[in-house]
Parts: sequence; C-alpha cells; structure tokens
Amino acid sequence: MFCKISSLAFIAAIFSAHAFAQATPDAQQLLAASDSIRTPSKSYVLTTALTEYRAGKQVDSNTLSVFSKPNGDGTYRTLVRFDAPVRDAGKLMLKSGDDLWFYDPASQASVRISPEQRLLGQESNGDVMTTNFSHDYTATFKGAEDVMDGDRQTRHCNKLELTKTVPDAQYQRIEMWLDAKDNRPVKGKFYAQSDRLLKTAFYRNYMPQLGVDRPGEAVIIDGLDPGWVTVMRFSNYTWKDIPDAWMQRDYLPRIKAQ
Repeated sequence: MFCKISSLAFIAAIFSAHAFAQATPDAQQLLAASDSIRTPSKSYVLTTALTEYRAGKQVDSNTLSVFSKPNGDGTYRTLVRFDAPVRDAGKLMLKSGDDLWFYDPASQASVRISPEQRLLGQESNGDVMTTNFSHDYTATFKGAEDVMDGDRQTRHCNKLELTKTVPDAQYQRIEMWLDAKDNRPVKGKFYAQSDRLLKTAFYRNYMPQLGVDRPGEAVIIDGLDPGWVTVMRFSNYTWKDIPDAWMQRDYLPRIKAQ
C-alpha cells in the first residue's frame, strides 16, 4: 500500500510540475513580442519630440529625426538628426556597433560620446537609439500584477525582470510590465549598476504605425524627483531604405538625411 501511495504521489508531482511549466510564460518570448511592438523590423524613420518639465512647467524641448537600420542579429544602427531648436539643427548622433558618435556641422568634428550622457531631461543619448531589449537582456518571469498605467487605469500585466547580458547595455537591470492580453509595454523601471532607480517610464497613446499599434508617447519620471518629467512623443513612422553609408562615421559630414 505504501509503495502504491508513493507512486501515485510521485506521478501527481510530475503532473503538477508539468502543469506549472505549461502555465508559466516564456519570459524571453514575451520580451521579444514587446520589442516588435516598440520597434519595426525593417529600416525606418520616425520623429521623436522630447519635452522636459519641472514642477509641471516646460523648461526645454527638442525634436529629432531617428533613422534606424537593422543588422539582422537583433541589433540596429541608428542615425539621429537634430531638427529643433534652431541652435542644434543639423547636429547628428550615430550609433554603430558599440560606438556612439556626435557630429557638429559647425566644427565639422565627430567625437565619441557615452550612451549614458544626458540628452534632455531624464533622457540620455542611448535612449533615443533603437534597442531590442531581448538582445541585450535576459528576461525572467516574475508573475502577474495589476498596475496603474500612464492614464491611471488599472491594467493586468505580466512582470518581467531584465538582466543585462552584453557589456554595453545601458542599464544594469530593468523591471518591465507588459499587458497580459497583447504584450504591449505598459510600464518600465530602469536601474543603474548601483541598483539605484534612475527613472520610471509609462508607455501610452498607442496608435497604428507601420502595421502595428505602437506607443505614441513615453512619460519618463525621474527616480529621485517625481516632479522632473520628460515626455517623448513618437510620430511620422515611415519605411525608408537607409543607405549603409549613412551609418559610417566618416560619412557624417556629407549626410543630407531627407
């Protein structure tokens, strides 16, 4: 009798473990699905407008044209052109491989810069470059949670914890909440190497862009000062055949990115 009970318990444990494995989503697949919502899979251009607020008052803004070209391995080369304000118009940033370059047409010099260097508000140079988190981070499923989104509505989400797997990944780790229905990014928390919270992002205003509903806006809140907010607005997505020459540092002085 004891052996029979033990055998039944063993079989039940196997079925229970199998059911648990079946019920637990594949975190890396969820992350890849959310990447495909944030980032088109072919060469494209979009307009990114950044506005910085302090205590509810606008203090700065700029407008960028972002040209992105996939490498075929989950990474992108990205060229950023400053369109506004006038003082910055025509300046360029180029991300190719592990290198990030800044070009100023006034001096006709290109210099290497850091992805962590602040661009505007909470946004750094690396934040406006096209990134697939599933390439740079390993995701772990942390369970399902109800969280408040950027419109103060409760959303049922899958929570992922992202740990960087490549040395040049901008953040040490990220907590990401994806809508359980469709894997849309809802909320993200971004941490420094010291595990200090750098910022919290809310993705909102989804709209059809290049065949997929993509976030039209990201609201970024500083990790220490909740009154310091940067809003990124994304618009004018367009498929574009981007010349390989544009993605080379030596070619930056000759680019006429239209």
